[in-house]
Amino acid sequence: MEAANPEVPLYERIKFLAIYSSNLDEFFRVRVASLRRIVEIDKKKINKKFDQPPKKILEQILAEVHNQQEEFGKIKRDQIIPLLKQEGIYLYRSEPLLKEHVKAVNDYFEHHVKNVLQPIMLTNGAEDIPHLENKGLYFVVGSENEELGLVNVPSTLQRFVELPEVDGVHYYIAVDDIIRENLSILFPHFKSTTAHSIKLNRDADLQIEDEYSGDLVAKIARQIEKRDLGAPARFLYDKDMPDHILLFLTNTFKISASDIVQGGRYHNMNDLFQLPNPKSPELENEPLPALQVKELDEAHDFFEIIDKKDVLLHFPYQSYDYVLQFFEEVATDENVTDINATFYRIAANSAICRSLIKAAQSGKSVRVFVEVKARFDEANNLQWAERMEKAGVKIIYSIPGLKVHAKVALVSRKTKSRRIVKYAYFGTGNFNEKTARIYADEALFTCQDYLTKELDSLFSYLNDQSSSPEFNELFVAQFNIRKQFRALIAKEIEQARKGGKGHIIMKLNNLEDEKMISKLYEASQAGVKIELIVRAICRLRPGVKGMSEHITVHRIVDRFLEHSRVFYFYNNGAEDMYLGSADWMRRNLYHRIEVVFPLHDPVLKTEMMQLLKTQLADNVKGTLLNQDLKNVPNESSTKKIRAQHEFYNWLKANSPA
Repeated sequence: MEAANPEVPLYERIKFLAIYSSNLDEFFRVRVASLRRIVEIDKKKINKKFDQPPKKILEQILAEVHNQQEEFGKIKRDQIIPLLKQEGIYLYRSEPLLKEHVKAVNDYFEHHVKNVLQPIMLTNGAEDIPHLENKGLYFVVGSENEELGLVNVPSTLQRFVELPEVDGVHYYIAVDDIIRENLSILFPHFKSTTAHSIKLNRDADLQIEDEYSGDLVAKIARQIEKRDLGAPARFLYDKDMPDHILLFLTNTFKISASDIVQGGRYHNMNDLFQLPNPKSPELENEPLPALQVKELDEAHDFFEIIDKKDVLLHFPYQSYDYVLQFFEEVATDENVTDINATFYRIAANSAICRSLIKAAQSGKSVRVFVEVKARFDEANNLQWAERMEKAGVKIIYSIPGLKVHAKVALVSRKTKSRRIVKYAYFGTGNFNEKTARIYADEALFTCQDYLTKELDSLFSYLNDQSSSPEFNELFVAQFNIRKQFRALIAKEIEQARKGGKGHIIMKLNNLEDEKMISKLYEASQAGVKIELIVRAICRLRPGVKGMSEHITVHRIVDRFLEHSRVFYFYNNGAEDMYLGSADWMRRNLYHRIEVVFPLHDPVLKTEMMQLLKTQLADNVKGTLLNQDLKNVPNESSTKKIRAQHEFYNWLKANSPA
């Protein structure tokens, strides 16, 4: 929808095509691969958990993906490419090269491409079958004499190559087409070569047995090495490929019929992120530079501010540099004695990890929980864990049977009177300065005892699991999170049944857990007004008479990825507000350590209500979910409201730099 929207700047539309392609890859590598394993097992005990046979679900997925891919191609072909041409940007696709570009293409092939290619022959019955890399691009090269070859499209090179301007027009060509132009060099004995692209997605979900014995870290390291050897999950091929070649490939590489997906001339369209914009910053979103917070800039240090009041930051609207500054101050402050933190997805070049290393090297006690089962971040997390451990940081690795998804830190600091004060950081997003530039999240800094004591108990549990902590203010998965949320919903139900006001607002990435959805249905039937903002998976059907007629589901897709989890309960006028890391999925509520924390400061609650109200009113980038779980326009107001811009401007006006 965003890629097709003419009001979205052209290069942002291209980015949305790239995002869709990237997400689809992961969907096949994880979700479809998992379903494929279930199909292969085909046991009644497993299959009875599904509303319909897993094989039928798989067929529906492939049919839906085919329709989406057709739409993808149509948007790219009929909208994006013509609009690029209007802007004087020409992307070669299958057209003959201009004479001005022939030498440039051949020179680029000779000096940059040729040496990283691995052309091989494909023959029937060969014992030495080449390995197709996960997500790798290849050409199957044919000839008139029915010989077949295979050559890789190297991922180490920039996908799009700039060619000389002609009459003021900027020209680009995919490295794929540079290889096509030079196939006769790679296969000199072939007559009249043709090339068809293929790509294989493999099962990339690590099969980790969470045992209480054995070295879990070593197991994960071994599984990472095997990831690119996983079973096929999707074999994508050029729809113009002759049937006899497709049959040969599926037999040779042992691809089952249900894994075969028809595609276009080009694959790996997530590489559209790399398409240069010669007119930048034109054709892109207008800049929204991260806002500075005056009181933090003017304070002597972070502790001085937190001692006086809680601090709530909103990313990426406000600068994430304050988080980096906090950890750097923690590392260098001679009064800080202890630091605890949890990491789920660590930035590749993490300034926070470097600060923690500095803290440990200066003699501070630093304990860090590193989740090494964070999908696709396992290797990077392991590398940082090893670096920190070598520097003297005590590293605690994954808990068997659980993932730690909480985003929290706790710092102990001595005052002049030798009293120890604890400072807590609670976040809805990862300690990751890269994703913080595009993920919309919240973070709370506080030294309130009622929060720091409970967080201290959680870190004690993470350290050795011998303690049995109790939580009242914090909602912690594995301990009290479901009980607390159900109790809050029950209060709203009770008030509504008495004829009072019941109101719930929740903002989530995913809403999937059946038991929590049933509780929301019960609340709706009692007359509680429920407003949900759900970005991704949603299994709740809103607006169904007699079941969910008091529930609305809003969705927002804009320049920032909505990532925070926020929970509001009217509570007979007391208005409770909570933020945290937990979505309402089975995996979050039952199989992870999550932390949801309260906001008690009236000013901060007002800020969060401003965010929620603005997002519920969004009718530019926001849609509503109907009973059939389809996105429909939000026509609640004639005034155009774009929540992310509105909230940015509200913060700018209410907390000037």
